[in-house]
Amino acid sequence: MPEDFRAFLFMENIDEKYMRLALDLARKAKGRTSPNPMVGAVIVKDNEIVGTGYHHKAGTPHAEVHAIADAGDKTKSATIYVSLEPCSHYGRTGPCTEAIIKAGISRVVMAMPDPNPRVDGKAILESHGIEVTTGILEDEARKLNEFFIKYITIGLPFTILKTAMSLDGKIATRSGKSKWITSEDSRRIVHQIRDEVDAIIVGIGTVIADDPSLTTRLPNGNGHNAIKIILDSHARIPLESKVLNLNSTAKTIVVVTPLATEDKIDKIRQKAEVLVVPEKDGRIDIQELMKNLGKMEITSVLIEGGSEVNASAIKSGIVDRVVFFIAPKLFGGREAPGPIGGDGIDDPSEAIRLKDISVTQVGEDILITGTPYFV
Repeated sequence: MPEDFRAFLFMENIDEKYMRLALDLARKAKGRTSPNPMVGAVIVKDNEIVGTGYHHKAGTPHAEVHAIADAGDKTKSATIYVSLEPCSHYGRTGPCTEAIIKAGISRVVMAMPDPNPRVDGKAILESHGIEVTTGILEDEARKLNEFFIKYITIGLPFTILKTAMSLDGKIATRSGKSKWITSEDSRRIVHQIRDEVDAIIVGIGTVIADDPSLTTRLPNGNGHNAIKIILDSHARIPLESKVLNLNSTAKTIVVVTPLATEDKIDKIRQKAEVLVVPEKDGRIDIQELMKNLGKMEITSVLIEGGSEVNASAIKSGIVDRVVFFIAPKLFGGREAPGPIGGDGIDDPSEAIRLKDISVTQVGEDILITGTPYFV
């Protein structure tokens, strides 16, 4: 093997090693940085890590700034590994490119370019004589920040649709009972997802039937409570519902249409925010709702609705990922609901298919995830 090619492979392996650490650092802030991305940074000099950092939350210093501060006077002629292209504009904080240039760093290795069109960090760094390498573990970096990527490119939140059902495809018994279909192991994963998203969406039917609190409950007690969004086109929500009376830092938003009475809207406003969106076929126009949520800097939502909310979300094309928990139980019953209601399709060839499929056993349950697409 030629010596120069051997050196190239060595450098590639070294770059991946430190970039993997940067990605691990970024993950520490999962669910905490919205509407910003998760970013980790590692500074290396003479093959020794001299500084590390990650972005903790929006409005606070970025990963690069933390790592430079951690490295102190060891940044000159060092290499910084960062999981996302350094920012070059003034937002809530100053540009990271300025901090990198000032620190005397000679090489920047980044996993992926920033999809924000305002960012031109690579060009600025190169114009100051700094070597820039990109594309190291890019797939992993994109997966890590998939919420941010969708939000910053088209202004809409990344949407996850979750459901739990029996092996014969029922989300409740014929009497409407649904607690609990799946195991504690599966429910723990749901709370982990809640901890990572900005908002949870349920329909008014779920609130009336189950009166959920929609809080995040993790074993360590450090769960982040997402914004609670109730789809309630006619403002039927009982004023004593838990989601309207929680002592929580996360707000509740009740989404209604012009079909709701002003009197009931006024009463709800005493306990929660009310968002009025257009109606479509007597229901909330869910595409318009997503546009509104994007304007509110909500970058990700978890839909935990009943069959009609799920059908509306699927039909509208807003769903980026489905998460189906299947329990080894048989409910039966013609009247027992399935996970997706609505009108359905006439022919199997019209079915919405999934790609990027993952199948995992969770306790006694099966977890299937995938990305829906039309054929």
